[in-house]
Amino acid sequence: MNRIREGYCIVPNPFNPNMIQRISLAPEDVDAIWFWTRNPRPMFSYLDTLDRKIRRYFFLVTLMNNPADIDPDKPSMDEKIRAFQELGDRIGPERVAWRYDPIVLSNMTPPEFHVNAYHEIASSLQGYTRRSIISFVDIYRKLRRRIDALAQKGVALYSESEQKKVSEKLLSRFSTIAGQNGMTVQTCAEDPDYGLYGIPPGKCIDHRLVSEVFNLDLNLKKDPSQRKTCGCSASKDIGVYDTCIYGCSYCYAVSSFQRSRENYRNHDPFGPCIVS
Repeated sequence: MNRIREGYCIVPNPFNPNMIQRISLAPEDVDAIWFWTRNPRPMFSYLDTLDRKIRRYFFLVTLMNNPADIDPDKPSMDEKIRAFQELGDRIGPERVAWRYDPIVLSNMTPPEFHVNAYHEIASSLQGYTRRSIISFVDIYRKLRRRIDALAQKGVALYSESEQKKVSEKLLSRFSTIAGQNGMTVQTCAEDPDYGLYGIPPGKCIDHRLVSEVFNLDLNLKKDPSQRKTCGCSASKDIGVYDTCIYGCSYCYAVSSFQRSRENYRNHDPFGPCIVS
């Protein structure tokens, strides 16, 4: 919020922290802001300010119910549902998307686990959102140590071939559940085309949605800095790696939980950048 009041922020290059970019947050330079979060509640007291300063903003809220070994640090499910509902009531269901991702398939979280969890959450969010976004977990090389640690706890992740074998049936059931609860469902940066199951490839950051909700005529190209399978509209990511302290075992944006905690402790709320 201090950055929005000041009208700019500074973001380091993730591959070369000595290279920094100044990004304008002035209302005349911003088509919309997308808040990507697991917990929107800390922003609730600032929504009136956002309405005055930016006006065009959206939330992408991750809601899952994984076991603690996979998602160790989280509010209660009831609290997360209530926060989502309050947000949907406050800014409208078109401006809040529900992310059920990444889907981690394992012996502790087989397909039926996710079907039940997805159904339970979707039922609670009916009328509070119009869109559900899903994807499967990608195991990057830097995550191998964490995956091995999960195996020591008895959590065995599905192999790529095992995941592929069950994914179509799983997503078909997601599509049915979403439709029953007044939502469309789309994938996020998934290579296979699940259109046959009513699940198109999506745009998490979608200029068409901004145009529809706020009666604009935006015409933005696909973001060239993202993966080939990502459909997002061109945008500026002002997040920084190694700053989240939730501790999710599959998180690609955190290479060191210890470094994230240190960055969190050292964060200067009056500074121009998330990291000092």
